[in-house]
Amino acid sequence: MPWPTSPRALKALLADPMGAMGLVLVSLFVIMALAAPILAPYDPLALNVRAKLQGLSWAHWLGTDQLGRDTLSRLIFGARTALSISVTATGIAGAIGLLLGLIAGYGPRWLDAVLVLVLDSVNALPMMMLALAIITVIGPGTFTLILVVVLVSIPSYARLIRAQTLSLRRAEFILAERAIGASTPRILLRHLLPNVLGPLVIVLSMDIPVVIMLEAGLSYLNLGVKPPMPSWGNVLYDGYTSIRTSPTLVIAAGAPLVLATLGFTFLGEGLRDALDPRLASTRPR
Repeated sequence: MPWPTSPRALKALLADPMGAMGLVLVSLFVIMALAAPILAPYDPLALNVRAKLQGLSWAHWLGTDQLGRDTLSRLIFGARTALSISVTATGIAGAIGLLLGLIAGYGPRWLDAVLVLVLDSVNALPMMMLALAIITVIGPGTFTLILVVVLVSIPSYARLIRAQTLSLRRAEFILAERAIGASTPRILLRHLLPNVLGPLVIVLSMDIPVVIMLEAGLSYLNLGVKPPMPSWGNVLYDGYTSIRTSPTLVIAAGAPLVLATLGFTFLGEGLRDALDPRLASTRPR
């Protein structure tokens, strides 16, 4: 399986219309998040009560909220919030799941049984109930969101890497390395790790929109990012409270959530086909 950044995989990704569209959408959101202070026309926290709940205009392209804050500026900075939380949480969970999966798949059977039991126990807990329990104990905030996502995501990532490792540990090139006396760290880092990273990258890219929606949903319920920090969920909640007087606010807040979900989903599908061309023929066109 070629690595995601190899020229062949990148060429295959760009040749797929769905993958190319996903790459463009994701790139736009990343640029928006990184260049938020430059792209935002106003301070997302600046209050102007006299200009509250204004409609679309040249001064405010997406209108203003109930406190007169520019909606476009808050959505641009909300992209930074959404991507920072989702990428950080999935990255940490992916790294821990990668380590646990390699240990479980290549380690002794008793250690594998213990890790699988722990992972299955955590995975059996309902995600939303676990999230609400942690938020109740720790309190809402960015750190709590990341912690919830990490705890919920580790079991699935670890089981994926464990399954990949179990299928590779009996491969001929692994048996040959063991026969010549290669150490376990060398086998794990030089041979198993490059071969299991591809599927993990695909799953991570498709889980990022799930985390974005989770962050938006919890922030909408005032259980996630605390106001006045810009968040797509906070903007969506502000739009809901003012839906009768300013319905455009809800539409403006929902649009980036839909586009981000489509972008990362398309990118994940494109990466799957680019990294494993055998799967491309099974996808409906």
